[in-house]
Amino acid sequence: MKIVDIRATTVAVPLEAPLRHSNGAHWGRFVRTIVEVEADNGLIGLGEMGGGGESAEAAFRALMPYLKGHDPFQLEALRFKIANPTASLYNNRTQLLAAIEFACLDLVGQHLGVPVSDLLGGRIRDAVPFASYLFFRYASDAHPEIRTPDQLVEHTARLKEEHGFTVHKLKGGVFPPDHELECYRALAEAFPGDRLRYDPNAVLSVAEGLRFGKAIEGLNNDYLEDPVWGLEGLRAVRAQVGVPLATNTVVVNFEQLASNVLRRSADVILLDTTFWGGIRPCVKAAGVCETFQLGVAVHSSGELGIQLATMLHLGAVLPNLTYAADAHYHQLRDDVIEGGKMAYSEGAIAVPTGPGLGVRLDRDQVARYAELYKELGGYPYDRDPGRPGWYATVPNERFADPAVEIAP
Repeated sequence: MKIVDIRATTVAVPLEAPLRHSNGAHWGRFVRTIVEVEADNGLIGLGEMGGGGESAEAAFRALMPYLKGHDPFQLEALRFKIANPTASLYNNRTQLLAAIEFACLDLVGQHLGVPVSDLLGGRIRDAVPFASYLFFRYASDAHPEIRTPDQLVEHTARLKEEHGFTVHKLKGGVFPPDHELECYRALAEAFPGDRLRYDPNAVLSVAEGLRFGKAIEGLNNDYLEDPVWGLEGLRAVRAQVGVPLATNTVVVNFEQLASNVLRRSADVILLDTTFWGGIRPCVKAAGVCETFQLGVAVHSSGELGIQLATMLHLGAVLPNLTYAADAHYHQLRDDVIEGGKMAYSEGAIAVPTGPGLGVRLDRDQVARYAELYKELGGYPYDRDPGRPGWYATVPNERFADPAVEIAP
């Protein structure tokens, strides 16, 4: 089996509403690049990458001279062909590699007639539990804004009833820490048997991170995720706060993982199949974490059904996955895979059982959302449509005013 073509299509898939985060916002849609890797036996493997447009599509086309005739089974050679660690100092291709690796694993699984989880060692769970990913957000159509503790609790209750979540993650860093602490405590009071996580995307100062961490010590926390920036910042907070710390920002490769092992900064490593350059590096990293008794969870970087499938196959095979995974998925209105959006049951999503990734493209949906992308274009992830001229600093001191309702 040899690669004969690579195609990339950028799509824009609507969200329920614009989602606010510490560095800006998702402006009512996810922009993703869908990758198709065709083999000489007629099989097509699927990949997905965040962002898109002409530059992303051109970047994938530019890989053809590297990969034409490459055997998808040769995954280690693929890594060095695309992301040689010294060459990649000049042409960082980690996320390109991830999308191609997804597609190659999909091809191998289809060729052998087995799901990707079998290629990774075999599943030990048939469904992966997820947390409800909670955002402060603007109102859109029939979906109300989320800005106050009462609005947040009402939204969480709806998600819990609809999908069965028993773990709740609040994406913070938008409003002043005292307001978000009030919101977090409201969640703890409203759902006393459920577990909680807070993630301000590293925009708190060390002093604010310490203050927030100490204030939540008595709650039913899974972990405090990236309260401050950097391994040293996390280490300073960890030394004084009795809540496990997690990161998806400063441990995203093996050098950083080794540093965290030698001088512990984070207790839980959030493995992202895109950020780490594929599913297989995440499995390797989970093995290191198992050895050194670090917790692991599956991170979400804003997925459609293809990347969600990679997250599910990863989650299926990790014996040390003791935390629910993250997913933006329930914030989406639609998807580009056959059968529409995957369903939650009791807070979990079943691991696909078909060959390869177990998902296929709905061509009509791809065409529809490719046209929507052409109509709307991209958006600046690190800007907030309701706060013209604003940009985040690290640490941040210019938070949004929770008393002000803003129509984006």
